[in-house]
Order: sequence, then structure tokens, then C-alpha cells
Amino acid sequence: MPHIVERLRDGVAIEPEAAPLKVAVLLPCYNEEAAIAEVVAGFRAVLPGADIYVYDNNSRDRTVERAVEAGAIVRRERLQGKGNVVRRMLADVEADIYLMADGDLTYDPLAAPLLVDRLVSGQFDMVVATREGEGMLARRGHAAGNRLFNRMIDLLFGVGFTDILSGYRVMSRRFAKSFPSASRGFEIETELSVHALDLRLAVDEMPVRYGKRPENSSSKLSTYRDGFRILWMITMMYRALKPFKFYGAIAGVLAFVGVALGLPVVVEFIETGLVPRLPTAVLAASIVQLSVLSFVCGLIVEAVADGRREAKRLRYLELKSA
Repeated sequence: MPHIVERLRDGVAIEPEAAPLKVAVLLPCYNEEAAIAEVVAGFRAVLPGADIYVYDNNSRDRTVERAVEAGAIVRRERLQGKGNVVRRMLADVEADIYLMADGDLTYDPLAAPLLVDRLVSGQFDMVVATREGEGMLARRGHAAGNRLFNRMIDLLFGVGFTDILSGYRVMSRRFAKSFPSASRGFEIETELSVHALDLRLAVDEMPVRYGKRPENSSSKLSTYRDGFRILWMITMMYRALKPFKFYGAIAGVLAFVGVALGLPVVVEFIETGLVPRLPTAVLAASIVQLSVLSFVCGLIVEAVADGRREAKRLRYLELKSA
């Protein structure tokens, strides 16, 4: 147990000064030679005491050389995909506060100290930078998809974020080290947001300027391919975290179909004592049986999900808060 009193001054107990919090800036990169040096310099200027990590994801250009020249700590992740890079960063890097951004110069480094201060002063586990400005206006397809996914998250997991796909966010050590990442690609931001909502962690948002990429830099995000992956991730997380509602909805649909098919057969049997449409009767009974199985499955998996949620919560509580 740490000493509460370090020394005496004129007979008065003096508490020891708290050690400064260690901040790590995490920059996942793939073919970002056009911007990465300026990004590193920007974060170095506003967070001079922070460790700046550039994790290269098999870049085919001079991203690594530019990052080294800018003074960043450069490491590599061979598994392709942003989710794989973020999982490796959060596992390997030791810090009190983790600030994650992109290496494409779209996120404003000047907002970094404000994000860190908001996290510390508000005792939050994560603060997300909501994007505003010309960068969002220039990518209307991505902005529309972002609004759609935000609405889905609100309906399925509860209200908490207005920009779940933002790659600019700051996290506490507790959050970073207890986050059970499973994503491989750009769905990682969705997973981070849903994890916070599921455990009802303290989160906040702060608007920041979102700029355009440099002209000789291109986006790695595919509107349709990655949009489908994000949609699939939301569906799978809903199945894992809200299994009773997921399987209960399936059970309700099956029950409706089974009753719709079987009711005329039952009515006819009551009136005539005959079952002339035997295949329909068998099909209806089978569908209703599947409905019951789905309902029971939902009950069982819900208990498993509660146990996993409790384990994640205990893991979160085991870690020291900054």
C-alpha cells in the first residue's frame, strides 16, 4: 500500500505529488507516407511528453521511413486490417491513457490535449471525437452510412454515441486492457463503442474538426465492402450480447408463420374431422417446434452472455485506474 504521507513541513503532513500520467498516441498506418510525418509532428507538438507509436500494417510505400524520421516509435503488425493493428497496439503498449488516431492528417492534433483533459477531469473510460467539417462533407456516402449505423446502435444497444465510426478517441488503461477485441478491419470502432455501451462504462463525446486527406493520399475504407462488414459485426454483437432478444425475434417470426399455416388446417379439422392438407399440417407443426427451440436457445444463451458480461466487468475492475 503506498505511503499517504511523504514528509513533514513545519509539522504539517505533505502528501506526495502524483506522478504525471503516461500518454501513448497510437497511429495505425497503411501506405500513409504522404502524411504520417506531419501527423507525428503535430501530436509531438501538442503532447510533448507522450510516446507516439506508428504501427505499420504491411505498407508498400515509405511510411516506415517517414515515421522513423519524424521520431515515432515504429512497430509492425503482419495481419492485415485495422482491427488486427488496434488489437496489437492495445496489447503491447503500456500507458495510463491511450489516444488513437489515423495517420492520414484528417484528425486535428490540436484537439488531443482537450480530449485527454476531458477523459481525466470527467473520469471517463473513453472520449470519442465526433467529426465535423469539410472532411465529412466531402464523403457524403460515408457520412450517410455513419448516420445509419449510429441509429442502429441506438436502437439495439442504447443511446450513447453520435459518431461510432470515429477513429479519433482517447481511452483509459482500464478500458484498453480489458477490451476483448475480435475485429479484423474497420469495424473495430463499432466494437469499441458497443463494448462500452454493453458494460455501461463512463463515456463522453467532443466535437473536433475533420479535414480532408492530402491530395496524394487515398482512403483505405470501401463504402460497400466495409459497410457490409460493419453491419455484420453489429448483427453478430447483438446476437452475442442480446441473445434473448435476437433469438426471441426469430422465435416470434417462426411462431407467426407456423400459426398462419396451421390455423386453417385446425379450423378445417374442427369443422369436418378431417386433415386433407397433411403436408401443410406437418410443415406448420415443424415451424412451431423450431420457434420453441429458438425461444429456449435464447434463454440458455442469455444466461451464458450474462456470465461473460460479469467476467468482463470483473476484469475491468481488476485493473488500476489512472
